[in-house]
Amino acid sequence: MDIKEKALKTIKKYSLLQHGDSILIALSGGPDSVSLSVILDELKDNFNLSLHALYVNHGLRPEESREEEAFCRRFCDELGIKFHFETVKAKEYSETNRLNLQEAARELRYDAFEKTALKTGADRIALGHNADDQAETVVMRLIRGAGRKGLSGIPPVRGIIIRPLIDIERSEIEAFLSEKHISYMTDSSNLRKDYSRNRLRQEVIPLLQEYNPSLIATINRTADIMREEDEYLEIIVTKTLMRLISRKTDDDIELFLFPLENMEKPILRRVIRRAVNETRGLRGIDLIHIEDIIKLIKTGRAGDSVALPGKIRAVRKYSTLILTVLAPLKLKPRVFDPPGELVLYEDGIVLKAEIAETWSNDYNGKDTSVFDLDRLVLPLEVRMRQKGDYFYPAGFGKKKKLQDFFVDEKVPRDERDSVPIVVSGGNIIWIAGYRMDERYRAKEGTKRFLIIKSFKR
Repeated sequence: MDIKEKALKTIKKYSLLQHGDSILIALSGGPDSVSLSVILDELKDNFNLSLHALYVNHGLRPEESREEEAFCRRFCDELGIKFHFETVKAKEYSETNRLNLQEAARELRYDAFEKTALKTGADRIALGHNADDQAETVVMRLIRGAGRKGLSGIPPVRGIIIRPLIDIERSEIEAFLSEKHISYMTDSSNLRKDYSRNRLRQEVIPLLQEYNPSLIATINRTADIMREEDEYLEIIVTKTLMRLISRKTDDDIELFLFPLENMEKPILRRVIRRAVNETRGLRGIDLIHIEDIIKLIKTGRAGDSVALPGKIRAVRKYSTLILTVLAPLKLKPRVFDPPGELVLYEDGIVLKAEIAETWSNDYNGKDTSVFDLDRLVLPLEVRMRQKGDYFYPAGFGKKKKLQDFFVDEKVPRDERDSVPIVVSGGNIIWIAGYRMDERYRAKEGTKRFLIIKSFKR
């Protein structure tokens, strides 16, 4: 079976093409993308395809890139494929976003694919990944540490991205081009051994092939099995996660903790991975990070947290687990001179104070408190907790450390610095949202009243 037939088999197996599709080919000028272009050109009448090709200059090899672009332009002219090109600044992007050069180039490349696909109206973006790329990816992930999902390798289709050559080995591609006398470009960076991927390709894979000459095919079959099982498990994970979500916003996702604590690890790993993906994606997230979150769930205490790549935090609360990209809030000291309002946070947490000659017993001491104004020193100070803080909680009858109060009230540790502490003359008069101080509350005989409310606007 020649590679055109093998590619067609892959296309049909995974439904990569539909009749009348417009295809954007990621064209580098290398053997994979050149053979992909030739095969799609030969199949275009079968599927009534409209073909476009995009060359991306990463700004890393100026002389070679000019030659590659010129080659790709001529190649597309000969086949009648509409040619497009984009220039990106991979080095600058890598430094700005703290990525290695290969990661930065990949992100910019895929971004260019998506933008050009949108501009040209392409239904599919065709990439030239082959069976050798698949094997290298699986081995690389095995070395780094990965679960079943990672070891399933590169998917044949994801969204509008398709990979028709994923079942074809590199040697078959090179033989195909040689037989048809089709030229291609060689990227010199693929020969450098300071890139781990290149060392794997040039040194590790050939060594493993001494033990199994059919290594590439073997790894690809294993990846296929992993992928099929992974897809089935993901259906279970979707149903499980939907039952676990307590709250979800653009910045965080909160999950009920008790079911997670009792969940078996094979499903728990996948649920956590999917939940992390819901926050800021999985870039930089490895198996070790998922295991750290599981440890937090199984043995952590309320308020414990784990820092993840991408500025994601996993925070254990008393009854939930939160995955968030928001930094913990810390309240800056503010002067509060009643009457009036004080906005504490950008999201609208407000303290509102008014002075009155009469008062009602209708208040709870949590979000509304009524004080004896003549016992207070104005202006008030609103700040975060400090070491050694104490107060006399209303109804408690004696002095209590603020730290102990927070523990008893089950205030998560990462939230304690955001709780507004209202102070008069150096003494705490109110833990806003929780409890006022017995010494300053309005009582029978109080002549002037200060009423403070805490609310979210």
